[in-house]
Amino acid sequence: MRRDQLEHIVRAATALIGEDEIVVIGSQAILGSHPEWLPHVVLRSVEADVFPPDDPEGAKSDVIDGAIGEGSMFHHTFGVYAHGVSERTARLPAGWRDRLVPVSNENTRGAVGWCLEPHDLWVSKALAGRPNDLEFCRALLRSGFVDASTLQERLAAVDASHAELEAARSLARVQRGGTDGHHTQVPS
Repeated sequence: MRRDQLEHIVRAATALIGEDEIVVIGSQAILGSHPEWLPHVVLRSVEADVFPPDDPEGAKSDVIDGAIGEGSMFHHTFGVYAHGVSERTARLPAGWRDRLVPVSNENTRGAVGWCLEPHDLWVSKALAGRPNDLEFCRALLRSGFVDASTLQERLAAVDASHAELEAARSLARVQRGGTDGHHTQVPS
């Protein structure tokens, strides 16, 4: 996914539910921080996990899923889609809301996509622990988009089992350098 595609999803999702903001918590939240270069593995997803900030029952997320989700006309037309999720989908460190990164411009028509800060995103992916999530985490760390000491601080502020925390702490010790070799410039 590219930054302009994420902006399109923000615009479409907020218009669809009649809101002016949405939270992006999946891997493509990294585009909110908009580094000039990102490892290819970080950009390969065509899905943005989103939820409305005030949707305790998940009804608005369901609307997003049905209208611009996987297999929708939006997905077939634009090659990307939104997955309506809930705030509970990701396990995040305390204070994550205070660190959200806004995506708002002409392409979002003024709507705001609040994207996870890269270290908070890394923690959620490390705790999810799926192979593609771990690959995502390694790529962010090796390319220098996240800092190991900040990751350790965030891991100390998340609710997880001892085993999960130990696995994530070990993953956070991956050394910078040796990227996947494929970087993509993210369009402005």
